[in-house]
Amino acid sequence: MIINMNITAQVSANNLQTNQALLARSLARLSSGSKIVQASEAPAGRAVSSPMPAQLQRLQAAQDNVGHAVSFTQTQDGYLRRVAEALERMSELSLLAQDVTKSDADRQLYQLEFDQLTQYIADVTTKDFNGVRLFTARPLGVNLDPEGNTFTMEGLPLDIPVYAQAWASRVDTRENARLALDRIKLAMAQLAQDQARIGAYQARLNSTAEQLRVSQENLTAAHSRIQDVDVAAESTVYARQQILVQSGTAMLAQANALPQTALRLLG
Repeated sequence: MIINMNITAQVSANNLQTNQALLARSLARLSSGSKIVQASEAPAGRAVSSPMPAQLQRLQAAQDNVGHAVSFTQTQDGYLRRVAEALERMSELSLLAQDVTKSDADRQLYQLEFDQLTQYIADVTTKDFNGVRLFTARPLGVNLDPEGNTFTMEGLPLDIPVYAQAWASRVDTRENARLALDRIKLAMAQLAQDQARIGAYQARLNSTAEQLRVSQENLTAAHSRIQDVDVAAESTVYARQQILVQSGTAMLAQANALPQTALRLLG
């Protein structure tokens, strides 16, 4: 029996210190909700998960950009539907103006409505979406992913010759009305192509938005698997370490009391 070196107490103290550190780590995980409280606990996991929040934010930004592009094309489509209705009425007026029973005075009345429709269309060509012109030849690049890659939507100008000739037509004479009808039919054919192009852009943008949402969901799940603590499992660890700390404290007290038995020999 020795009293200078209490090896039993030293071993108990070391075990207690280790268990206290493990208990503190478990408590930190449960209180923070994070599996990796310090980088030293999982350097590789921290390295992998660290860029993920920024990538998730970029994914959200890309979704916002795509959503705005969808709204842009929907606004274009809405105006073009109104333009199509105006062209339909203009084609009707141009045909009515060719009626042999109509006088030039009657055709002047048709011309009044025809002029209002062309002015409405001219007004549509100046519309914008948040300061961006809706109908110009300028292409627009839309972000596809968080890395900034884009695809280009072609511009939809309403001042190209096939449209301009229709807008400039007149129905004040039979001959002018016949020429106006031919031009309007060409403009309607071009408008149908432009509407189809907008529909194709919307389909691609909607697919892109869905893919971005799926990517965001999967990346969030991956980040959670690396970073988030399993509360159920960690609670079990915490309970185990708490018991070990309590029992270690009690055993250290017992180990410290062992040398006192040497006093009995001296008695």
